[in-house]
Amino acid sequence: MQKKLIALAVAGLASGAAFAQTNVTIYGVVDAGYLYSSGNQSKADGGGTNTFSGLSSGINAGNRIGFKGSEALGNGLKAVFTLEYALDIDTNQGIGTGGLNARQQFVGLASDKLGTVALGRQYAPGFNASARNSALDATDLAIQTNLSVLSGMSITPNSPARFDNSITYTSPNFSGFTVSAIYGFGEKDVTKSQDNGGKYGIGANYANGPINVDLVYQGRQNVVIPGTSAGFVVMPVVPPTTPPSTTITGIPATPTDYTGKDINEWYLGGSYDFKVVKLFASYQELYSQTTKATPTFKGSTLWTLGVNAPVGPGTASLSYGSLSLDNTTMKDGNSWGAGTMYSYPLSKRTSVYAAYSYFSNDKYSLPMQTQLAPITTAGSPGIGAVGESNYAIGAGMTHSF
Repeated sequence: MQKKLIALAVAGLASGAAFAQTNVTIYGVVDAGYLYSSGNQSKADGGGTNTFSGLSSGINAGNRIGFKGSEALGNGLKAVFTLEYALDIDTNQGIGTGGLNARQQFVGLASDKLGTVALGRQYAPGFNASARNSALDATDLAIQTNLSVLSGMSITPNSPARFDNSITYTSPNFSGFTVSAIYGFGEKDVTKSQDNGGKYGIGANYANGPINVDLVYQGRQNVVIPGTSAGFVVMPVVPPTTPPSTTITGIPATPTDYTGKDINEWYLGGSYDFKVVKLFASYQELYSQTTKATPTFKGSTLWTLGVNAPVGPGTASLSYGSLSLDNTTMKDGNSWGAGTMYSYPLSKRTSVYAAYSYFSNDKYSLPMQTQLAPITTAGSPGIGAVGESNYAIGAGMTHSF
């Protein structure tokens, strides 16, 4: 018994020494609320009205738990790491239940003078840039958030802007100016000495006083777009007049694979804080060089405007955005959305909120909607439909630690 106690004491001392050398922080966000959404179903889904009423996780902020740390290596150099995972707290999805999903996980070296190089699953420059310049931030009822991700853009504060197998560089801060770059290796077919679907991006940010400006360029190489895929469709390929044979997250797609060339995007966004009011604006474009799809989707543009202002102890926000699709074998499509949110802080780490969003789609566009709208069991769009409008309203609570 005495030997076991001695062994435990030694192990405890060793563990304490390890934590003393490496600074480790546990952090996270817990968010849940009530959501009601309503809109018209597509004809392929039987028509009529589709509604959802229930609890939803991550309305105001994505639920997560993370571990990050650093170790001083000398001469101003340190090792850094982050392990961050998404959670769905209103269902049986979390650590140990098979629902763990990595938001980011990387290891790297950081220097105050030279910058940071990291390896792993990481944010592309468009992730934080698009969140910084949205009046509704990266919330799931935000206009830029939904129009960008549901139209297949990678410059979005969503999973498409997280690159697997990536190497990143972030420069030091030069009087408010920083540069970041990323390259994600495709790793699809190691037997062929050819480009196999890599992703890249470069971004410049200037944040000084009341001003924030972001300029981002991102690209996807040798894109292969399957008819079905886990996650999202990188671009729409079927007009609304063609009955879809299958759908992914509410976006029609054909079951036939085709290979394109590159998909390139650029983004310019900014904000200015007047203290009594803060203004936001962004503009972005996507260009596809894919030639084998019929009909061909050539590109899209998305712009947003927003404002937030202190109202009492809380913050009120308004946002508007418009998405245009450049279709080649039919008329160009358009969707637009508007939303508002009020957030009331109960403390520095806890707040309550209420939010509303509205989307309208013409008959040549896509079934845009809030991301929180459920997908039907048949896989067709949730509350959104081509040629129709829909809305969502939610209220909940967010706590960060």
